[in-house]
Amino acid sequence: MNKIRKGDEVIVKTGKSKGQRGTVLEVFPDGRVLVEGVNVAKKHVKPNPNVGEPGGIQDKAMPVEHSNVMVFNAKSKKGERVGFRVNDDGSKVRIFKQSGDVVDI
Repeated sequence: MNKIRKGDEVIVKTGKSKGQRGTVLEVFPDGRVLVEGVNVAKKHVKPNPNVGEPGGIQDKAMPVEHSNVMVFNAKSKKGERVGFRVNDDGSKVRIFKQSGDVVDI
């Protein structure tokens, strides 16, 4: 069970994109996460007439190390660390360490 999952809203805490918020689009096995609108790079693309793809310079979101992002807590309006708790019925849930609120609602 990962602490950061696809669909989580995260905030970047270090690097050139510090302070930006976005939704996790993909989690890679090597510990990187792809966040929407964060760490955007310019990519030069050749045109492909077979697919109908025009050429030019396109923006492409690049992955960020998972240690540089925190899950955003909407109640406290800041990023918080995530931990796990086992409920009485045996189910395992993610919680925010500082507030104790459940991440998955």
